[in-house]
Amino acid sequence: MHRHLDDELKSLKAKILRMGGLVEEQVQGALRALVERDADLARKIIDNDRLVNTLDVEVDEDALRLLALQQPAARDLRFITTAMKISTELERISDLAENICERAIELNEEPQLKPYIDIPRMANWALQMVKESLDAFVSGDSELARRVCANDDFVDDLTHQLFRELLSFMLENPQTITRAIRITFIAKYLERIADHATNVAELVVYMVEGKIIRHTLGR
Repeated sequence: MHRHLDDELKSLKAKILRMGGLVEEQVQGALRALVERDADLARKIIDNDRLVNTLDVEVDEDALRLLALQQPAARDLRFITTAMKISTELERISDLAENICERAIELNEEPQLKPYIDIPRMANWALQMVKESLDAFVSGDSELARRVCANDDFVDDLTHQLFRELLSFMLENPQTITRAIRITFIAKYLERIADHATNVAELVVYMVEGKIIRHTLGR
């Protein structure tokens, strides 16, 4: 029975990793669609969101079945409940990639407002946070998870810097307002992706240490 549970847990972990890989591809594709002004790619990313949604449902179904039939205790119980919550965080990241694509399609209909410099930096940093939070989940590394939590401030700082720059565009030329607002939305989406990566990392700390660190200082 215990070996069967171990196999089921490995399968659940593999499904989370597959979902995480898809989500990373979604965000990377959304960024490429924006920078390269590729509306067709943006639509493809939007369509691919259903693959992530399917995996999210499968993870929940597998986890609930394990909870009902295996009645796991202690660490195994924390692993299963954490996997369910991480799945939800990943699904939301994919939704945000879809949102980026929607704004990219709109921006492609007008001349480009400014070169995309800060946006790719934010996206790469947020993606690194997603990757490291999933690495921490796989290896049960709560120290790595805590480092991910600490890195969230960098994305926040870049967001505020970009907002100030876009505000100057809007004040100098009202015709840029619509484009600037859409870029602002994209920055907020990336900030939210980093927040979801932080949530995953916090869940890993709970899984490994049994400590709930969300809403606390000095993560």
